[in-house]
Amino acid sequence: MSAPPTPRANAVIPIRDHIATKRMPFVTYAIVGACVLVFLWQLTLDPAHAQRAVFALGAIPAVIFGHARLPAEIVMVPELATVFTSMFLHGGWMHLIGNMLYMWIFANNVEDSMGHVRFIVFYLVCGIAAVLAQALPDTHSQVPMIGASGAISGVLGAYLLLYPHARVLVMIPFGLVIRALYLPAAAVLGFYFVLQLIMTAMTPASGGGVAFAAHLGGFVAGAALIPLFKHRDVPLFSKRR
Repeated sequence: MSAPPTPRANAVIPIRDHIATKRMPFVTYAIVGACVLVFLWQLTLDPAHAQRAVFALGAIPAVIFGHARLPAEIVMVPELATVFTSMFLHGGWMHLIGNMLYMWIFANNVEDSMGHVRFIVFYLVCGIAAVLAQALPDTHSQVPMIGASGAISGVLGAYLLLYPHARVLVMIPFGLVIRALYLPAAAVLGFYFVLQLIMTAMTPASGGGVAFAAHLGGFVAGAALIPLFKHRDVPLFSKRR
């Protein structure tokens, strides 16, 4: 799974929002730190071992559904565990930076809405939904999925329902000029969702590259689950800006 749209893919780069949190988002920080540390570990590997790590720790539909098995010398964790380990691997600097940027901006408020423990469960469930959304159309695919973007898409779906009116500072390139302006979260995240929907329809299920269906599945899961995970005193569709 690749990152949420990077500047070249989306041309709308979020920088920050203005929704204050009541509690320190320890889980968000821990996930960002874990992803960075795992990526730094990946950089220490030579190309052959780096590729081996992707196949050993990435989520491969054919392996998860029992249609294929990895060679014993490659296996590092049980097959089903790769659904979780895949969320911490990334395919390059832009993949990592794009994911962590979205995580840093939007996850703290979602974590604040439900608390630390619930957020851990929410994040992992969104990640599972993302993997299934990408894998189920072709359970025989042997293309490994890596990246936190499926789970992060769940965070974005939750944020959209919590704070659609929040002001998000974004950078938008206009030719050679980059302009900064504030847009409502509904516009920024709504555009993200529509883009994933279009790209999912245009991308073959068995194709490699960006796992758009995973992004879409994670987003839908996050939007569907937020009413169940948020605290009762936290409203949906808040007017906060």
